[in-house]
Amino acid sequence: MRGWGTLTAVCLGTFMLLLDVTIVVVALPDMAGALHASLSDLQWVVDGYALALAALLLGVGAAADVLGRRRVHVAGVVLFAVASLLCGLASGPGVLVAARAVQGVGAAAMFATTLPLLGSVYQGQRRSAALGVWGAVSGGAAAVGPIVGGLLTEGPGWRWIFFVNLPVSVVEVWLTLRVVPESRGPRGMRVDWPGTAAFAGFAGGLTYAVVRAGEDGWTAPAALTAFGCAALALLVFVLVERRAAHPLLDLGLLRKPAFVGVMAGAFAFNGVAFGVTPYVSIWMQTLLGMSPVRGGLTLLPLTVAAMIVAVLVGKLLHGVPARLTIGGGLLLIGSGNICQAVLDAGSGWSALVPGFVLVGVGTGFVSPTVAGAALASVPPERAGMAGGAVNTVRQLGYALGVAVFGTVLTSRMRDSLPDGAAHTLAGGGAGALRGSIPEHTLRAAFASGLDTALVTAGLAGIVAGALVLALVREPRAQRTGVTESAAATQTKETTAPRV
Repeated sequence: MRGWGTLTAVCLGTFMLLLDVTIVVVALPDMAGALHASLSDLQWVVDGYALALAALLLGVGAAADVLGRRRVHVAGVVLFAVASLLCGLASGPGVLVAARAVQGVGAAAMFATTLPLLGSVYQGQRRSAALGVWGAVSGGAAAVGPIVGGLLTEGPGWRWIFFVNLPVSVVEVWLTLRVVPESRGPRGMRVDWPGTAAFAGFAGGLTYAVVRAGEDGWTAPAALTAFGCAALALLVFVLVERRAAHPLLDLGLLRKPAFVGVMAGAFAFNGVAFGVTPYVSIWMQTLLGMSPVRGGLTLLPLTVAAMIVAVLVGKLLHGVPARLTIGGGLLLIGSGNICQAVLDAGSGWSALVPGFVLVGVGTGFVSPTVAGAALASVPPERAGMAGGAVNTVRQLGYALGVAVFGTVLTSRMRDSLPDGAAHTLAGGGAGALRGSIPEHTLRAAFASGLDTALVTAGLAGIVAGALVLALVREPRAQRTGVTESAAATQTKETTAPRV
């Protein structure tokens, strides 16, 4: 425990916070029924957490360098636990969404401090081994989330997907305080709070705009106002970062094609690989009649393929240009989504299996290599900033993916259903519609909506893959030893791990 106590504590926290990104997916229909939640409520249950996590990763990481990484990590765990309790006790969708956002704030504090804590304790070969274990835990947590969520939802109930965090959080706090030493960044660092606030406004405004567009139309006043506010927040962020002494993001990095390519690939990755999954889960449970457990288990072809390929990529493809693994992986993910777009009123879940496998294989190529590619695309002194940026855009891509594909889904369903019925169906309310709309019509409408969303995700993945192949041209020498050098740099700079 003395030698690997820090690794155990960090991995436990990482597993818990990443599990909560995907654990809610199979519980959405039960949440909708218990809380009378709408489609937009369900979208925000997913996005509230991911958005808070994405918007605050860089800022909280910088604060941890000043205040102490262990202190911020423990505070994040406590906040995460309190928010989890509020999620489990939620009496309505508004309370649940608000608690999920607070949960995301706590998760950001935990997530932003993981790699710096590891880098401050382990050196040389031990550091490489620690990063390998942490990477495996990171990948496995998100993958098993739907399965664990299904078991808890069908067993003690959906509220226990949040209550289960409480005993784990207690162990995490105790272990961190006992075995993890405190560490800080270099003296003189300051937190770019204006930049953090501006970026949070941009991310939240853009996602809200997309959700409103799905409900009211793209030209509705509420949607246009939200888009305008998001654009203004982005402009403020750029102006702040140009003048900040310690910016969250050095805008000069955007002049590097390789960095831009990796950021585009990372942004697209989480969105196109997992953004349609919540709606697939709703379709399986409310129209195919699957239980939450079976709904979670249907994702095993994707999960198993991703984990096997990720292990093989780490062992057999060391030194292969990241543009090939990331770009090729995104092409596979995009192709896998398009392969799933074969649904009709009579389709079952097995029609998705070939596409699931392709998406899983592509995920196995991208996930282990995208963070290293971001670090390799910038000078060593900017490695920590690049690491935080790549993880921020991954979470933002997931949040926007859920919002955009939900809008595409409902827009397509309106072709065969009344507007209100389309939103009710997409939000898990098929039971309430069966008395007035034939079952065949409901299944055909949802299948058509899923097909359109999957094709949209597929095309986005293919475009992103092509961009990565065209832009990412890092020198071979820059790739050598990038993982270890990046970990060393991240003990001095703001950083956040991948999701």
